[in-house]
Formats: sequence, structure tokens, C-alpha cells
Amino acid sequence: MSDLSNSQNGGPGQPIHRRTFIQALVGFSVVATLGGVLTPILGYLWPPARRSATKGERVAVGDERDLPVGQGKIVSAGDKPVIVVHTAQGGVKAFSAICTHLGCIVSWQQSRGFIQCPCHDGRFNPVTGTVISGPPPSPLSPVSVSIEGGKIYVQVG
Repeated sequence: MSDLSNSQNGGPGQPIHRRTFIQALVGFSVVATLGGVLTPILGYLWPPARRSATKGERVAVGDERDLPVGQGKIVSAGDKPVIVVHTAQGGVKAFSAICTHLGCIVSWQQSRGFIQCPCHDGRFNPVTGTVISGPPPSPLSPVSVSIEGGKIYVQVG
């Protein structure tokens, strides 16, 4: 009887038995499944630390030559999206890219020359940020912008 129990343990040079192999395979599958389920949950509960700009800090968002007249782009300033537009009438302007209606991210409509919210077709003036049409109740919040040495800076705050 002791020979049978020693051969089932699969010592050196002994073949692995079917039951031992299946147990190891099921154990590995359980551990892999738990790891695959728990990893994103833990990543959500404890997100990685990000350095965000402090209030009042200036953040470089691009070069002036990358934003010719008639162009606009969404940039990240700290943790918030900002839309920077370069118009012939107002020069370089920056506004919060969060629509005042439902919080969607606005975009620049180059062919039409205005800032538009894709959710409910809210439209904003690119020089003042005021509502042109649509459901937004208030204008886009202005963001302080400056150009120094060919770089565009916005004030986080």
C-alpha cells in the first residue's frame, strides 16, 4: 500500500497522474481568474497617483505655430480639458471644454468657425465663449491664456 501512495505523489522520475494534473490545472485556472477579476477592481479603487497642476499654475499646451488662425484644439490643463482657438477677430482664446448644459466635451468646428457641443448641438462663440444657439444655459468658462516665446500657456484654476 505504501508503494501505491508514493507513486501517486509523483516523485522524481515518476509520471504525473491524471488526477494530480487536473487538480493543478483547476487550481491555476481559479488563481488566474481571480487575478483577472481583481486587478481592474483594485486599479479602479486605488488609481495611480498623477501629478496635476496646482491652482494658479501655468501649463504649456503647445506651440503658437501649431495653431494657425482658424484652428482650434482640445488640450489637457491639469485634470481639466481646455479648448484653445485662434481666431482672426480675437487672437488666441481658451475656454473650459466642458459644455455648460450636460458636461459633454465640446469641439472646434473649423469649417463653420464655432465651438460645438456634440451631445445636443450647443454652439458657442469662439471669441467670447457665449452661447450662439442650443440648450446650454451659460457661456463657456474663460481660461487665462498667454503666449511667451512662441509657446501657448493656460492658467490652471
